[in-house]
Amino acid sequence: MAPAAGPAGGIHRRANIDSFRAHTTLRDSPEMSGLATLPQPTHTSILRLKDVWLISAGHAMTHWYTATFYLLLPLIGTELGLSYVQIGFIMTVQHAVGAASNLPAGMLVDRYGNRGLMMAASLFWVGFPYLMMGFTSTYWVLLACVTLVSIGNNIWHPTAISTLAERYPARKGVTLSVHGMGGNVGEAVAPLVVGALLAAFTWREVVMMNVVPGVFASLLILAMLGALPTIRIERAQAPEPGRQPVPVGKAAADAAERPRWSDQLSEAAALLRNRAMMLICTSAAFRTMTQTGLLVFLPLYLTRELGYSIFATGVCLFVLQAAGFAASPIAGHLSDRMGRSRIVAGSMVMSAAVIGVMLLAPGTFLFVVCTALLGFFLYAVRAVLQAWMLDSTPASTAGSAVGIMFCTQAIGAAVAPLLAGWVADTWGLFAVFYFLAGTIVLANFFVFLMPRDLFGRQGGAAA
Repeated sequence: MAPAAGPAGGIHRRANIDSFRAHTTLRDSPEMSGLATLPQPTHTSILRLKDVWLISAGHAMTHWYTATFYLLLPLIGTELGLSYVQIGFIMTVQHAVGAASNLPAGMLVDRYGNRGLMMAASLFWVGFPYLMMGFTSTYWVLLACVTLVSIGNNIWHPTAISTLAERYPARKGVTLSVHGMGGNVGEAVAPLVVGALLAAFTWREVVMMNVVPGVFASLLILAMLGALPTIRIERAQAPEPGRQPVPVGKAAADAAERPRWSDQLSEAAALLRNRAMMLICTSAAFRTMTQTGLLVFLPLYLTRELGYSIFATGVCLFVLQAAGFAASPIAGHLSDRMGRSRIVAGSMVMSAAVIGVMLLAPGTFLFVVCTALLGFFLYAVRAVLQAWMLDSTPASTAGSAVGIMFCTQAIGAAVAPLLAGWVADTWGLFAVFYFLAGTIVLANFFVFLMPRDLFGRQGGAAA
């Protein structure tokens, strides 16, 4: 594709679009251009893309801490004498802070180049506040720790997702699905490990021990990805047709003028006017409401209503996440081949159907089996929505676009526990699952409002 010239005096940034060749080509936009990253590996097998797997391992750690906290919530709530609304409010605070911090984090990702350092800092910032939770018995201090965790957690996603999308644009679906698998691994293994530890230690001791894997992962990413830059292209003028862009050296890149904050704010405002992107983000927000409500209140239902032990509850959460782990790469690969819309719509319809079956089988083994099916369909669509959103936006604003998407998801995740807690206090704990059925139906509704041309578009097509 021939490069398109940007506005006079504008900022020219370019991105790779061929993940199967060593040479670089251009993916550009008349309004906003992209970033050129390090040359992509020549291997076509996803198993050989070491940076993808390392970043995905870091993603596993961010979700490890979140999953640990979900399992600890019933114990913390019992010790502190919290109501369902108060328990829900803890998660509401975490996700509300995430909503406020996602867009600034995305803009920082687009502005600065050291992605490895940002990912390492994110992991440390997520793990350390959890250590501090072990020393508090005050509800408000607990909320402060949760706030710090949320800020660190929301630095990770714009950094990691935009990095993978820029390095492997023709394979966004499958690479982002592998990244999503990392999150599923963290959320699946953590309940098993922490549930077993809680049989021998108090929850405070477990929280303190839990900081070790996060520190280790942070140091590993800093060592292996700390030098992962985004190499800027000469901005004097667009390259002549047919010529490859020439990356500048590090010193020249550091000396090059960074985009003004006013320009970045204008680009972010343009993203907010992108109808297709905002519909995808809104759908993702309602899907996240379903996921968050399930993760917060399923352990409460299993322990308080069905009498499951903490370890048995951890096994159920493991099954939920393991099913999502299996579904994620399948959905990502199919979305690259068949298009995003079919996978998204199909997965959400099946999620609604499974929740409907759960409503008919309270307190039975079928209810537990349905949690695995729900995990399969609910988590399958997560990375596909991210890839679909990036398909509909310019590559140069990938970080900001991911920030906006996770901002809307964080709003949904902030509202869901509070509303679900009110539903549980008013009508009983099982009524929460009726609420979750409604949120996934709404998520599917916004998918069908997408512009018609995006339904026929092959995965990975340029926006």
